Amino acid sequence: MLSNELKTQIQGAYSRFLEAKELKPRYGQRLMIAEVAKVLGGIEVDEEGRRSAEPAVVAVEAGTGTGKTVAYSLAAIPAAKAAGKRLVIATATVALQEQIVHKDLPDILRNSGLNFSFTLAKGRGRYLCLSKLDLLLQEGHAQNSTAQMFAEEGFHIDVDENGLKLLTQMMERLAANRWDGDRDSWSEAIEDADWARVTTDHSQCTNRHCANFQQCAFYKAREGMTKVDVIVTNHDMVLADLALGGGVVLPDPRDTLYVFDEAHHLPDKAINHFAHGTRLRATAEWLGQVEKNLTKLLAQHAMPGEMGRLIGAVPELARELRTQQQFMFSACEELADFRGGEDVEGRDRPRHRFVGGVVPEHLIELASELKKGFAQLNDLFTRLAEMLKEAMDGEAGVGLSNLQAEEWYPLFGSLLTRAQGNWELWCAFTAEDPQDRPPMARWLSLADGGAAFDIEVNASPILAADTLRRSLWNVAHGALLTSATLTALGSFDRLCMRAGLPKNLVAAVVPSPFLHAASGVLRVPDLQADPRDAQAHTAAIVRALPGIIGSARGTLVLFASRKQMQGVFDGLEREWRQRVLIQGSLSKQATLSKHKSRVDDGEPSVLFGLASFAEGVDLPGAYCEHVVIAKIPFAVPDDPVEAALSEWIEARGGNPFMEISVPDASLRLIQACGRLLRTEADRGIITVLDRRLVTQRYGKAILNALPPFRREIA
Repeated sequence: MLSNELKTQIQGAYSRFLEAKELKPRYGQRLMIAEVAKVLGGIEVDEEGRRSAEPAVVAVEAGTGTGKTVAYSLAAIPAAKAAGKRLVIATATVALQEQIVHKDLPDILRNSGLNFSFTLAKGRGRYLCLSKLDLLLQEGHAQNSTAQMFAEEGFHIDVDENGLKLLTQMMERLAANRWDGDRDSWSEAIEDADWARVTTDHSQCTNRHCANFQQCAFYKAREGMTKVDVIVTNHDMVLADLALGGGVVLPDPRDTLYVFDEAHHLPDKAINHFAHGTRLRATAEWLGQVEKNLTKLLAQHAMPGEMGRLIGAVPELARELRTQQQFMFSACEELADFRGGEDVEGRDRPRHRFVGGVVPEHLIELASELKKGFAQLNDLFTRLAEMLKEAMDGEAGVGLSNLQAEEWYPLFGSLLTRAQGNWELWCAFTAEDPQDRPPMARWLSLADGGAAFDIEVNASPILAADTLRRSLWNVAHGALLTSATLTALGSFDRLCMRAGLPKNLVAAVVPSPFLHAASGVLRVPDLQADPRDAQAHTAAIVRALPGIIGSARGTLVLFASRKQMQGVFDGLEREWRQRVLIQGSLSKQATLSKHKSRVDDGEPSVLFGLASFAEGVDLPGAYCEHVVIAKIPFAVPDDPVEAALSEWIEARGGNPFMEISVPDASLRLIQACGRLLRTEADRGIITVLDRRLVTQRYGKAILNALPPFRREIA
């Protein structure tokens, strides 16, 4: 039950914020504050302050313009502080993460009267490794002999003159306290290749054994996390922490209130987090390098005792595994009929999917041998990493100096990570699926392996519901999920199924401040072409598009496949093609900048984009006066995870088209329509070139779930 004291505090903070900013209260924002406060501020606790009742989870769909960040912050921060808990705000995108830390939270702190501290939590890969920088700057770019041996692991890095200049600048700014080692706070953009030289991952980091531990940018940032009230991070980091048991990097889930912004991404993020893949030919080559390098290492360093025995066991095991990899490659090549399929972004992805996740017996036998071999390799590298830690601690009997151990640890750490990844893949590939739960999706895909093609073996969960329920909702003190698109076809059922949300979920849709009927028109013209006939539909769009766009200054045209997008572009008259900026010809950011520049100069500009332009693209005012959507954005039918999910639903007597395809398409279409109105002053038109919206029963359901624009149906 929400206490009167906490209620008064939240109301007071909102009033002060509005007054300070000279804003009027928004109905949707007030409603959202009330819903969040009621659930997160009224959690029953035991004597130790831990949640004693059912999971406390609230889902709030709030459209663009509601002011979600302000609403959930004003409710959740006081609730967390009153309960003696930490607040973790997780977003799906870096852009929103940075907006919250650099703009929204400072604004709330200044104007609400609330007293709280906050920080940004990022993964280790966003921070400089001072030891790597030191190494690269020694004698220009000298590398130790062991690192040179492991060049293919990324340890031998050539640094040119420009690279050396950048490294020197980094060291100078660090020494002068003019930089904190965070990639995102460097004054210029750093290329990925340049950054890879100076960062590290958990498997290569020697932690407290490192000579630079006290000055480490990552650990300084992590230390700051223990002292603040609010931590802003991303979905992936929360999932990574939960996978480790929770409370390893972030606070203990039992002592945490979570806010998942852009929460419609969370189920897919969770699936991807627990998916596994390995390339057969590339792994065989890696095993060959491991065999060669460790044989050479033993020849250069006489290693008596246990450590020598363990290292000595690796080459033979690597050789055996390499042979087994080659057997598996031949078996997969023989089995797979790689017919091309096209994903939403239009890339060809030839693959062979195992129906129902069931792998043929002869492949299971080969995979089981690989699982056993990689388990042994994993054990060897784990034991070696432990011995290297002992040597770094100065323990006698290992046979290595602590300096030598510090040099070797990152190398063996990277080998352990790769061996473990392969072992996890073969475990998932050979596992027997429980009868009462969704199976794993398992498939082979053709991959570009450089000079020769490669085969990638994949295994992935098809639903993250069980994982999220078990490790998050049932454990966390409380959680809020929010987004502009949480419902599909007007219901939270899709989200509940995919995210495993508890039965006692409190769910609400709060109204957008936008007056859709006054601000926009939704048109469904009659193209005289069925979208299921791709050729005829593309030709009809080519004929109709110039007339549809008319005099709009900024237009966004969204396609479900690259093939159709290219087909429409190629079919347009030359004069019209000059107006069009097509996704993929430049980077996404450069494309958007060029479009805005054209509109600013008074020129009409048309953007052609795919799924990634249908979400997260912000084009207010004249930059987007018309959104044209080629067709209902159904998922590509051969996506292996979605296909496996459909099979499972059908086997249980369900209708996968109505339960999966239609709600997913509805959600994507709402997101696409969301590109039109970005501010309350925006006006414009949405045109959907798909008559199924009015001719099919499912189409009408999708149409009725769209925002309430004024409609013009031909």
